[in-house]
Amino acid sequence: MKEALQQLANLQYIDSRIDELKQLRGDLPEEILDIETDIARKEARLSKLEQEEKDLIVEYDNLKLELASSEEKTKKYEDQQLAVRNNREYDALTKEIEAQKQVVENATSRIEEIDKRQEAIGPEIEEAKAELDAAKAELEEKSSSLESVTKSTEDEEAQLLKERKKVEKEVDARYLRNYNRLRNGLNNGIAVVAMDRGAAFGMALPPQTQVEVRRMNKVIIDENSGRIVVDQSFFDKAKEQLSI
Repeated sequence: MKEALQQLANLQYIDSRIDELKQLRGDLPEEILDIETDIARKEARLSKLEQEEKDLIVEYDNLKLELASSEEKTKKYEDQQLAVRNNREYDALTKEIEAQKQVVENATSRIEEIDKRQEAIGPEIEEAKAELDAAKAELEEKSSSLESVTKSTEDEEAQLLKERKKVEKEVDARYLRNYNRLRNGLNNGIAVVAMDRGAAFGMALPPQTQVEVRRMNKVIIDENSGRIVVDQSFFDKAKEQLSI
């Protein structure tokens, strides 16, 4: 039974150390993902603004051509009116002139709108570029920090994962299932705790339970927390054997 308790303590020691290494990375992976998503949105916004600016230039040039064409047609129709021989031809030319004048009015109005929009879109594009550059700089900083932390911990984590596989094979299947169930159901992932001065995880243990823990001849479950309680010596030995 001592061997089984030692294996559980070993497993908990390894998992706790792996958790500590992951905590060193903190929220960096999630933060990086959020920044990457934000960059994608900012790139899409900038692309949309730049495309709008290009479209405005094309539309402006087309309207200028349309304006010149309508003005030319208007003058031609007005000249033709001077030479008409009857009211029917005169009225037909008048309608054409009015139609071209409407085209000119619409084109002129739209050109004014484009002018205003072009004045506004320039600063918007500059602002969008600045925001995108800032997000990319933040991503580079966060990625660099994560890479630095990962490099400093990846060797130890790899070795611990290797040791964990070895220990897992040695733990009785029943105890391993119970351990994994406890660990997965707890916020801090601590399924096995050491008894310290008659207490486990800050909660005093009944005298009889303390005696049973010290006997090291069976698995003891703390009634308060549901965790497995073992003698401190098991964790001392785990630290001695598994410190990397």
